[in-house]
This record gives sequence, structure tokens and C-alpha cells, in this order.
Amino acid sequence: MIRHSDHFHGSDLETIEKVYGIKKENIVSFSANVNPLGISPKLKATLSERIDAIMSYPDREYTTLRKRIAEYVHTEIDNVIVGNGSTELISLFIQIRHPKKALIVGPTYSEYEREVSLGGGSTLYYRLEEENNFILDIPSLDAELTPDVELLVICNPNNPTSSAITRNDMRKILDICKQKGIFVMVDETYVEFTEDVHKITSAPLTNYYNNIIILRGISKFFAAPGLRLGYAICGNPDLVKEMNQRKNPWTINSLAAIAGEIMFTDEEYIKTTRALIAKERSRICKILAGCKNVQYYPPTANFILIKILNEEVTSMDLFEAAIRKGFMIRDCSTFPFLNNKFIRFCFMMPEVNDALLEVLLQSVNTITTK
Repeated sequence: MIRHSDHFHGSDLETIEKVYGIKKENIVSFSANVNPLGISPKLKATLSERIDAIMSYPDREYTTLRKRIAEYVHTEIDNVIVGNGSTELISLFIQIRHPKKALIVGPTYSEYEREVSLGGGSTLYYRLEEENNFILDIPSLDAELTPDVELLVICNPNNPTSSAITRNDMRKILDICKQKGIFVMVDETYVEFTEDVHKITSAPLTNYYNNIIILRGISKFFAAPGLRLGYAICGNPDLVKEMNQRKNPWTINSLAAIAGEIMFTDEEYIKTTRALIAKERSRICKILAGCKNVQYYPPTANFILIKILNEEVTSMDLFEAAIRKGFMIRDCSTFPFLNNKFIRFCFMMPEVNDALLEVLLQSVNTITTK
């Protein structure tokens, strides 16, 4: 059996190609969490007609793009900030707030901790408990929000657990943080995949709270990570003003800005995506419910976290079994509070989902480690 100690990100296809001798174009990435439908048909059909836009500088204020985003998320245009991917906006926000101590709800994406650290701050983790299906408990979170915490970081829905906080509960969290002088950063990268976005998204709360910033992008739901377009929603005018003043001009190229203007209006694509993910999420959960050697945690996003119950099988065993068939899943052993019994994979088209499940379920029942 091939053995490799690295843990791969969904974008590491070139590395996978070198390590395993599999051409990257033959790898189906269940690790990247990207919309299996690909890019918006409306975008594909019309973007080439706008190619001449690269001959001019983009609008420095990105007015049309911000207007489209504001309409899409149902907020005011002045509450929208755009950037070169959500990572630029996370970095910019951390630089401005400069928290000395941040509390991160985890296990989750490592970039939050990295950015706080680069800004000279320290981080602690609030642990989502496995026994509670990784659902946040507000009273216990409240107890962890000590006077020295300046920033609370929440990924909602959370990666890799696929658990989510409802808007009503988020409002309770914001009230607690408001009383304690804590700012809240919410990453909603996966919120559009949820069955009822309006129950989960905190975007409307930016109209009432000035201690929250919401981050989103087009990499996952709109399957366009290469465009590097991200946006933030914030109802704090002072923070928005400072972020815009500090941001480098024209960080979004002309075609990416135009692409955003187009894709946010492709209602048929948005509707079809949500229907596909909802159907596959339900179907896959039913299949996994009948499997004795795995346990899944109820997902709300377009991916699912699974625990291996067979004591002789590890997450790397399943990663190896899947990659040899051309399927790339996520070994979750590097996430805080998880170990080598956890894997994550996203929902693709039904036929490839079935093919992956066949490999994983057969492997978890038959692999014996040496």
C-alpha cells in the first residue's frame, strides 16, 4: 500500500499527481467542496462577450458589482466590501481590528488562526463537542468568552463538521458579545448550500448589529475559485470605511468583476444547485445510516463529516483506497479536536457519489492495517 504523510488540500491536485502518479485531470476532488455543476451557464454564455473590458481599469468603487451583491444578500450597497477572495478581506479585517486574543469555534479552517497570529495576536479554541453532533452550545460558549477575548470567529456552516448555527442563535451570540465588547467574524462560505439559507445566514443581522462582519466568496457555491472574488457584509460604517481606505485599489480584475455581476443573477443555476445538493445530502445520509462501521454527523452544507468506527482502519487508509480509484477525499486528522478516525467529502453528481461510497464502505469493512 502506498503511504504518504502529507495532508492534502482540495487544490493540491498537482502534488497528488506527483505523489500517486495519477493525472490531475483524472482525479475527482471530493475534498475541494466545489459545486459539481461547474460555473454558471449564464456566465459561460456571456463572459466572452465582455472580453474587451480588460482594456480598461475596473471601476474603483466596483459600484455595479456591489449593487448586485447587495441585491443577492438583501442588504444595502454601503454594507458590501469586495476583495481578492475572502482571504484578502479576512487579512484586512484582522489587521484593522488587531485582536490580542481571539476565540475560534472549532474544529475549523486553519487560516483564521494564522491571520490572528500574523497580526501578533493569540488564539484559543472553543470546542464543538462530538457528542452533541458538533452543534454549538451557547451557555458554554458564553463561559469561554472571558474579558480578554476581543474577537470571536465562527465558520457557519462550519468546515469540516457541516454543522450550522441558526440566525436566531447567532443573534443571542451577538447580544452576549455586544455586552462584553467582542467583535464577531462569521465566515459564510458554505451558507448558500444549506436547505433554508434564510434560517442560517446572518446577513440581515448586519442591519441591527455593528459588532459583526460576514465573509463570503464565489469559490465554492459558484465553482469559480480561480476568479478570486470575495465579499464582506458589515453594518459598521466606520469599519467599512477603514477597510476601503486600507484596501489596495483594483484588487479585482475587470473580468472577475463582470463575472460577479452576471453569476449572482443566474437564478436558475442557484435553484438547481440547491436542489441537487439537498437531494444528494438526504440520499447519502440514508445510505450511511445503514452502515455499521461508520458514523456521520448531520450535515447542513455540501459536505459531510464521517467517523470511522472500525478500530483497524484509519483516515489515511480510506484516503489511500479512494485516491487509487481517482477520488480525493479529506483526511481530517490535522483539524483541531479530530484524529485519524475522521474523513470529509463533498457531494458531487449522483453517479460519482455512488462510486465513492462503494469504495469507502467496502474499504472500511475490509482493510486491515499492518
